[in-house]
Amino acid sequence: MFKDQSLKSKLALFAGLIFCSNFFLSLPLRSASALAAWTLTSQGSLKLRTSSGAKLKAFFQSSNKDKGERVWVDFPGELSRPRTLKGNGSIKEIRLGKPTNGKTRLVIEFSPSVKLEPSKLKLIGVSPNSWELRFIGLKSNSFSSIGEGNILRNSIKRTFEKIKIEDLDVSSLPNVPYGKYKVVIDPGHGGSDPGAVGINGLKETDIVLEVSKTVSGFLKNKGVKTILTRTYERTLDLQPRVSKANNAKADAFVSIHANATRGKRKDVNGLETYYYSGSKGYSLAKNIHKQILITSSQSPDRGVRRSRFYVIRKTSMPAALVEIGFVTGMYDAALLRQKAYRDKMSFAIAKGILNYLKLSN
Repeated sequence: MFKDQSLKSKLALFAGLIFCSNFFLSLPLRSASALAAWTLTSQGSLKLRTSSGAKLKAFFQSSNKDKGERVWVDFPGELSRPRTLKGNGSIKEIRLGKPTNGKTRLVIEFSPSVKLEPSKLKLIGVSPNSWELRFIGLKSNSFSSIGEGNILRNSIKRTFEKIKIEDLDVSSLPNVPYGKYKVVIDPGHGGSDPGAVGINGLKETDIVLEVSKTVSGFLKNKGVKTILTRTYERTLDLQPRVSKANNAKADAFVSIHANATRGKRKDVNGLETYYYSGSKGYSLAKNIHKQILITSSQSPDRGVRRSRFYVIRKTSMPAALVEIGFVTGMYDAALLRQKAYRDKMSFAIAKGILNYLKLSN
């Protein structure tokens, strides 16, 4: 939460996103500070590294005749050495102190001429131990970077390499006998059933339909006949999906989904793949899972699991259900919004399927 301390009777709640763990246990008084490292970049971004799962609170205070505008962040745990660092340019000074026992406070005070846009300030948790706050309204390169500690040490990277679909080399996909195999791709949910709805309205059905079509395109390029259980936004029950696969006598069935948590916990992220039974079903799931982990190496590995999902239990061929991330997860949702990432995930699923077909040949 972000609070404007200039409004004594009314706290202005910050509309940003906070990434924290429900399993966080409050640190006892006089325990070590949760703040491990920080940097204020010349591009106007405050980056923080903390202990995993720490709960942070951020505040904004308007300027007055004596002081410029201030932003500060409170951390659990007590700072061992309070200090003040002299700023430069737009930054007047940075103070690290102990407002009360068991807390650490990082204060950034700006020069009197600086005017921020407090309604647009967002402290965003980008992983269990890394945070970012961009100072909207602050001119880029109006000061030199300031910081303490290694901001990247033991942190989970948030950034994802931007790639274009044409950079995905289809010729590098495994080769299988042309026209020999038939694969059914099942985009989960659809129509009146959007599936999971995550951060900022991110819908599972929108993601998985696009990914499924792209997977189909990659497979067709390698000579695999593909059948989509749905090709547009429509309501489709489970049995027609199974019937379509069984009637086609497909060699493999892959259902594509995006995950969610109850309570929409933003700290839960990761990739998982399911099968129902048999060594071939397991092999299909394992090959897909291996490739999606390579694609998103920073996503938690939630494993290959056995499950009784209807569409993989009732199909008569080797079947797998892949969850390509949590639309409710802070890390996954940020990736799933990127078309380049969805294309790369599609490429990985296609590669996993082709590897399975090649091994089963």
